[in-house]
Amino acid sequence: MTPATETPGVDPVALEEEKRYKPNPADVQKLASNRDERLFLVLSIFIGVISGLLVVCFRVAISWIQVLTLGSSPHPGEYRLLLVPVAVGLVVAALVQLVFPAARGSGINQTKAALYIYNGYISFKTVIGKFITSALSIGGGFSLGPEDPSLQIGAGVASMVSRRLNLSRERLRMFAPIGAAAGLAAAFNAPISAILFVVEEVIGRWSAVVLGSIVLSAISSVVVARWFWGPQPMFRIPSVTLQGPQELLAYAVLGVAGGVASLILSKALGYARPRLRQLPRWTFYCQPAIAGLMVGAIAFFGAPQVMGPGYDVIDQAMHGQFTWKFLLALVLLKIVATTVSFASGTPGGMFAPTLFIGAMLGASIGTWEKVFFPHFPISVGSYALVGMGVLFAAFLRVPLTSVFMVLEVSGNYSIVLPVILANTIAYLVSRSLQPSPIFETFTHQDGLDLPSMEEQREESVLHLEDALRPVTIPVFSGSETLREVSAGLAVADAPVLLVKLRDGSWYSMDRNEYTSTAATQTPETPLERALKPDRTPLLFPDLPLDSAIPHLARWPVLPIHNRASKGTLEGIVSLEDVLHRYQQE
Repeated sequence: MTPATETPGVDPVALEEEKRYKPNPADVQKLASNRDERLFLVLSIFIGVISGLLVVCFRVAISWIQVLTLGSSPHPGEYRLLLVPVAVGLVVAALVQLVFPAARGSGINQTKAALYIYNGYISFKTVIGKFITSALSIGGGFSLGPEDPSLQIGAGVASMVSRRLNLSRERLRMFAPIGAAAGLAAAFNAPISAILFVVEEVIGRWSAVVLGSIVLSAISSVVVARWFWGPQPMFRIPSVTLQGPQELLAYAVLGVAGGVASLILSKALGYARPRLRQLPRWTFYCQPAIAGLMVGAIAFFGAPQVMGPGYDVIDQAMHGQFTWKFLLALVLLKIVATTVSFASGTPGGMFAPTLFIGAMLGASIGTWEKVFFPHFPISVGSYALVGMGVLFAAFLRVPLTSVFMVLEVSGNYSIVLPVILANTIAYLVSRSLQPSPIFETFTHQDGLDLPSMEEQREESVLHLEDALRPVTIPVFSGSETLREVSAGLAVADAPVLLVKLRDGSWYSMDRNEYTSTAATQTPETPLERALKPDRTPLLFPDLPLDSAIPHLARWPVLPIHNRASKGTLEGIVSLEDVLHRYQQE
């Protein structure tokens, strides 16, 4: 007969082996998490490659449309400069209003909205619409750029991939900035700038996994883009040799001028955009056409340079092919052309116009100095390049990105000191004159409440040392007996006590926990032996204040340790201390 303790048909030895080698659920969860992280990194590379290919196609489509409609080198007086933007404006308006409503705008705020409101969701229809309408508008002469739409296209690719794989909502949110960095990196041919911009403007705060994925996607997309376009930087200027402090003063003046120019552009966009959107809906079908007519008129009557992104014009300005008066005129005309193009709702980005205005402003100052101070060996190209960074820092309010952007698009690291000086001044001037960044202004105009990355960067983070108080409660050694502790508590009459254990760790408890613990032990039992096995966490004064909150549900007070001396306390923190410190903010 089969013993009662055995199950018929089951080998006891096999059952014992199964129990022995049965995986721990915690180990299984850890392996699954590691597998997800590896998959996350592999998908980041895949997203980078696909985004890079799409952006290459996007840029090629813009070039083809521009050559087919406006010609390879448009000149003032050509009637197609008037007719093409109007026709393109009508087509783009119809597509945006009837087929691709989510394609409106630059793409940056739309990507942030997808990240913070729609759990990273960007539809495939939006990606196609952004591609078509932006290629038409930029190629058709509107004063807009391809970088912002490329960012949204990349984010849309990431969203589609993550949805196909049925990833969690958290993963969906994380993929959007990964694709955004890939799209922007391919458009700029500058991976570091793309990474920094996404961190500064889109996600604000990041983890190591997200940053690693963003880096992989950006580099992958740039590798693809450079396979088609080559590795050379976008602009080439000779190495910069500063002639003395007086030249740094000139770059400082450029920083101030850039801050003022960014204010003019911001105010113009902030004024025109909401007023055009308040007009009757039927006007949305003709607003881009009217904007195209205005841009075309500027080109027809003498300044075709304002049409499109204008990178070839920037290159010409860097090589001193314009007078300083004409360069200043281009600054003002580009501001007008960009304002009417963007405010009309025509899809396209703000990056290229910002770089154009900055380059013309910088080149004008450099050319002026070269005319009136001919004995100085001034490089107009360096001023134009610094001007690009100045407007980028002041208008888009991304000071770190602006520095690396200049270095990457030029490949010239000798210009780093003038760039840092001028960009910092421009950023400070812009902040003092225009407290709200332009993308935050657009967000409020659209009725959204997206996080302000500039405000997050400037937030004062509280630390544990800000809520610290001296150790005024009784402290006992773990080797003391319960009898000794009870006698000490009777004298101190404190609601909370601390226990220092022999291994240097600490334990905190209130009187109720101590009373229930002592009731189950003999009076001669060492306190350390009677305590529960867990210990208070290891916390230091420089850690964020909110790091204490999860532990205060278990411990009445938390000891804060000295980093230089193990077992030595800087003080203690309770829940009341933390809440009181937050209430003071």
